[in-house]
Amino acid sequence: MSFKSEFYVTRTIYEKIIGEQVNRLSELQDPHVVYVTDLVLCTHKFHLKKAYPWLTLTFEPIVVLGTIAHLGIGQLLRERGLEVEVDVSREITVNTTCYFVKGRIDALDKSSGVVIEIKTTRSTISSPQEHHVKQLNIYLNMLNYEKGVLVYIAPSKIVEFSVSREPIDLEREVRDLLEDKHHPRYSWECSYCHFSKLCPYYIVQSRDIK
Repeated sequence: MSFKSEFYVTRTIYEKIIGEQVNRLSELQDPHVVYVTDLVLCTHKFHLKKAYPWLTLTFEPIVVLGTIAHLGIGQLLRERGLEVEVDVSREITVNTTCYFVKGRIDALDKSSGVVIEIKTTRSTISSPQEHHVKQLNIYLNMLNYEKGVLVYIAPSKIVEFSVSREPIDLEREVRDLLEDKHHPRYSWECSYCHFSKLCPYYIVQSRDIK
């Protein structure tokens, strides 16, 4: 009898990734929950996620690779005494309504006061990307830490960048999000967005024109 392996590992990875996404659906629909990542990218995507949360489910290979990389590096850092996948939250009031800004830090070195954020990428990075720096800076402000490390892992290179905390007005950031002020924040976002076919602000890329 031949051995069929097509579901041997893939099913386990699928259940891990999709399971986590499904578990977040109820929170994703909560109008009072804002994720840190919502504050650094297209503001209209936040509103579309609230309206169509099931469209966020994805099982793309690039997502799988990113998840596996995070799990592996997280285990290595945990063995060094660091905390990994640390949940953080801050209550923000806008126009008398309370919102909860939530995020998950990849790794935290409490002994040195360092926040670590890990990113996987397809191409080599020569400088840190603006939205990644902002995401890390929000974490630093939420924890009142001064130092952060942004790690990029690409097929051909691994590079780290130091990030120092800069003041950020979380209330203003949440207000801008609610008022939908940046759609998109970066033109490249539309090419990777699950909601592009539903979005009135979609920017047509040259490769989309037939």
